[in-house]
Amino acid sequence: MTDIYRFSPGTAVGDATMTALLGLKGASLAELCRIGVKTPPGFTLTTEICKQYFTSRRQLPEAVKTEVRQAIAALEQQTGKRFGDASDPLLVSVRAGAKVAMPGALKSVINVGLNEKAARALGKKHNDPEATTNMYHRFIAAYGEAVYGMDRDELDELCSAAADDDAATLQLLAVFAKHAGRAFPESAEDQLFGAIGAAFESWRSPKAERFRVANGMHEDDGVACTIQAMVYGCFSETSGAGVLFTRDANTGDKRIRGEFLQKGQGDELRQGVRTPLPFTKAQPKFGVQTSVEEGLPKIFAEIVAVKDKLEAHFRDMLEIELTVENGELYVLQTRAATRSPRAALKVAVDLVKEGITDERTALLRVEPDQIEKLLHPNLDPEAKRRAIAKGLPASPGAASGAVVFNAEDAIHQTKAGRRVVLVRNETTPEDIHGMNAAQGVLTARGGMTSHSAVVARGLGRSCVVGCSDIRVDYNQKIFTVPAKDGSSDTVVREGDVITIDGSTGEVILGEVRTVMPQLGDDFTTLIGWADKYRKLAVRANADTPKDAEVALAFGAEGIGLCRTEHMFYRPERVLAMRELILAREDHERKAVLKKLLPMQRGDFVQILTIMRDKPVTVRLLDPPLHEFLPNSDEEVADLAKALGMPTKLVRQKRDALREMNPMLGHRGARLGITWPELYQMQVRALCEAACELKKKGIETKPEIMVPLVMAREELAILRKLVLETIEQVSIDMHAEVKVRLGAMIEVPRAALVAKELGALSDFFSFGTNDLTQAALGVSRDDAGKFLGAYVDAGILERDPFVTIDREGVGELMRFAVERGRAANPTLELGICGEHGSDTRSIAFSVELGLDYVSCSPYRVAAARLAAARAAL
Repeated sequence: MTDIYRFSPGTAVGDATMTALLGLKGASLAELCRIGVKTPPGFTLTTEICKQYFTSRRQLPEAVKTEVRQAIAALEQQTGKRFGDASDPLLVSVRAGAKVAMPGALKSVINVGLNEKAARALGKKHNDPEATTNMYHRFIAAYGEAVYGMDRDELDELCSAAADDDAATLQLLAVFAKHAGRAFPESAEDQLFGAIGAAFESWRSPKAERFRVANGMHEDDGVACTIQAMVYGCFSETSGAGVLFTRDANTGDKRIRGEFLQKGQGDELRQGVRTPLPFTKAQPKFGVQTSVEEGLPKIFAEIVAVKDKLEAHFRDMLEIELTVENGELYVLQTRAATRSPRAALKVAVDLVKEGITDERTALLRVEPDQIEKLLHPNLDPEAKRRAIAKGLPASPGAASGAVVFNAEDAIHQTKAGRRVVLVRNETTPEDIHGMNAAQGVLTARGGMTSHSAVVARGLGRSCVVGCSDIRVDYNQKIFTVPAKDGSSDTVVREGDVITIDGSTGEVILGEVRTVMPQLGDDFTTLIGWADKYRKLAVRANADTPKDAEVALAFGAEGIGLCRTEHMFYRPERVLAMRELILAREDHERKAVLKKLLPMQRGDFVQILTIMRDKPVTVRLLDPPLHEFLPNSDEEVADLAKALGMPTKLVRQKRDALREMNPMLGHRGARLGITWPELYQMQVRALCEAACELKKKGIETKPEIMVPLVMAREELAILRKLVLETIEQVSIDMHAEVKVRLGAMIEVPRAALVAKELGALSDFFSFGTNDLTQAALGVSRDDAGKFLGAYVDAGILERDPFVTIDREGVGELMRFAVERGRAANPTLELGICGEHGSDTRSIAFSVELGLDYVSCSPYRVAAARLAAARAAL
């Protein structure tokens, strides 16, 4: 079977489902042809050919070259033009395409087959030598960048600075020859095979590698390469190139958005060389006098009809790349549109309401992290502000931060704990990591479909583009806003704080107060659908009444982890905790515990009152005791004075409690064994709180979790302590309360003896943070120094502290689930580590048959959606 798939209007080998073989681009074009949408003919080299290319020492096998020549011959028959002809040549585009969109990471070259003679001939034919010379110059620059790694900006500037077109051509060709070590190829076939090689090579570029790692793709997936006949949007007033969104990419509203560059090509539109037309008269015009709807009404009507047909067929909001050649519309590509989180939510719900798709599809169209990003702040309408410039509102939400002018500074400043806004003339794929680190992005150039706009929307970053009011100077690290009223220019320096509003396009001097957005009916509807289909319960990690309230607001079905140590870190309580640790006699320790008991009970009363009949899992004290003691000598002296103790004695006690490896030291269940009265106080406080509320008619569901369990005997001792305390409290308060007891599985031995532990437990909760740390022998506090290199090298597929390591930690969990339920069929199972909010880890939890996950209160809604997607 051939590895080259041809397509032309009305017929195609392949369809939209074949993205793994044809890439998203090739599969999309095949589908367009199958449903009768007009697109230029072409063919796709499959991902299998990409693999052959790399196994053949980065060369196309001769058999493949022969097939390519045959496919080009077929294009010549279909178009009536000859590839390499000097008078009216067939030109083609060469575009790499992976199975998913990879904005800016893969190489594409258009106008392949063009040389100086052909450019002159085309100029004569179309009576526009300036346009064809411009095409030729851009082709040299694009080819030099894609095939030989030349600096595109330098080549473009060289063209702009040249005295005339002939001088620019000579300078471009000279620079090309110097950098490439050979003359620019005049042969169309040489150009074609060079561009195909560049497309395949881009799959292994650093940019593509970063994208693959971030999105769980493998190098051996390969990339496809699509060759398509060119149509020209640059030779008449009824021609042009455009990128259209079938709905508003910011809001999700059902209205066309996008840009159309009259008498231009697609690469010119993306580079922002001229101001494009909006498609509709309702869109802001930003310096132009008309729109496609007003100036080219016949073309606009055809575009609307095609838009409606494609959206109904693909059942999604789409981005459509098109060219109009002398009034004739061609669709060059269509794909699911990048959209803001707000738009993703609205589009998903609206398409169901419109009968275009169903609830299940809607849930799979919204990513859980988009739900999380919906919590982006907006500017407080009551706050004072001083807008100094205005651009295009490319990605919604407000962001404040110190100005930086390059991606590296954005990363460094963010790591240092500072919020930044990245300011650029325009962004490139090399800036993506800096855009991700920044709170927001501001560019002087670019439109709503520029790299900056598309990437920022995908990242959920606030973004303002095309802010022509500002002048960026990278050397001085400033941007200037020229005065319009005779006053002084406004100069903003690196480190100055600005605020950008990605919903209005405003650039504001200083920091402006923000407010959190109101989640509307669409949010409620989608999450309601998620609850209908998910099988996994979602609880929250909450240690304070405020946390509990937020958790409930986002739909938490209980608290899966209440860290009691956080309650003791409060300034007014830490002194009592320190007094307990430093007590020398039993009676002193009991006196302090008596003081701590009402504090702890009060905490539990508040949280249980808020959660009512929902489970609240209280983890008994976990951290090593030295963490409660001061570090500096000055603080030690202050503590000694406050407690009336000798400073030397306090220092000696602190030093004695310090451990070489505290994460594996005297903590968790080990505290309960050596300091049973401490756990006794905590259990009593929880039970008294539950009894107190029961007397008021409030039913609660308290649960007690023992941390860092490693042995049956250990859990048996603590279980006895807990049950005896519960019984005593019931007698003392004349009220019976039911409290469930569970073990936290966070050391490998606990997983291995799960059968023994399960017989003594009502539930297991996997503490996946510590379980990962212990299983891999990796400190989570130090892992950042090398884990990135391990992921880049393919040693680990993902950061195991973000996504559960299925092969290692996952197998321990699987073993514990099977053995625990073998001993206790009613054993409830959950996760309370940070993995409880990770989409892939939630899917694994469903696979394991867990009952719930527990995560940060602000991630509960996203986890509910992730659980539904995993079930579907």
